[in-house]
Amino acid sequence: MHRFYLPPDQCRDSVLQLSAADGHHAREVLRVRLGDRAAVLDGVGAELLCEVREVSSRAVSLAVLQRHSQPPLAWQVTLLQAVPRGKTMETIVQKATELGVFRIVPLLSERTTVRLAEGEWSRKADKWRLTAIEAIKQCGSPWLPQIATPASPREVLQRGEKFELSLIASLQRDSRHPRECFEAFTAEQQRSPKSIGVWVGPEGDFTPAELSAAKGAGAWPISLGPLILRSDTAAVYCLSVINYELQATASGRASSQ
Repeated sequence: MHRFYLPPDQCRDSVLQLSAADGHHAREVLRVRLGDRAAVLDGVGAELLCEVREVSSRAVSLAVLQRHSQPPLAWQVTLLQAVPRGKTMETIVQKATELGVFRIVPLLSERTTVRLAEGEWSRKADKWRLTAIEAIKQCGSPWLPQIATPASPREVLQRGEKFELSLIASLQRDSRHPRECFEAFTAEQQRSPKSIGVWVGPEGDFTPAELSAAKGAGAWPISLGPLILRSDTAAVYCLSVINYELQATASGRASSQ
């Protein structure tokens, strides 16, 4: 079944109209026909089962048959990601969305080689959001991750945002296996963390000053194994490990009840 996205304020009526771009794609590429079933995601937890009611050069309209609400995950994962060169950030946004990330904070670290004017960064963030929209349509998640405006690590830390568990991918000797961090948190709190932030640096890692500042704010350095990973691989690795640990804990708790 084909999936489409419409923002929440456009999902209130009983008949929905796809955007011009989605309508063109549905008509010319997907070849939808009257009576076809489709799903519409609103990005804030709702999935609407629909039936195609109109296909024309002017519009593609869908009649809502059922509305389903899916609660968010029991945890919120924020990826604080140094922006890499080229289109690699789009891949990171795509994979992070598929892995259920709650928010993505693009970082302009000292070793970030991409340099753009402030207005261009805003356009970049808009493009990354479109990538995230395409990703939820592919994976079926009704939750669209938030994508922040790019900022330096210092600016992010100055906001004073706190995570119950904060991790930072590190090549330094004081890094530990991620599981040790989860086990230490669980042993102290007798539960899994509900908010997790993970910092992933650029090629060559964060600078010593950036690492020190993040650690001073409570981030635990974690190892990603004996090999040096590309920034995009490191992001997927971290999010996969975090999902594994959280889901394993949730599964174990459910089975014991």
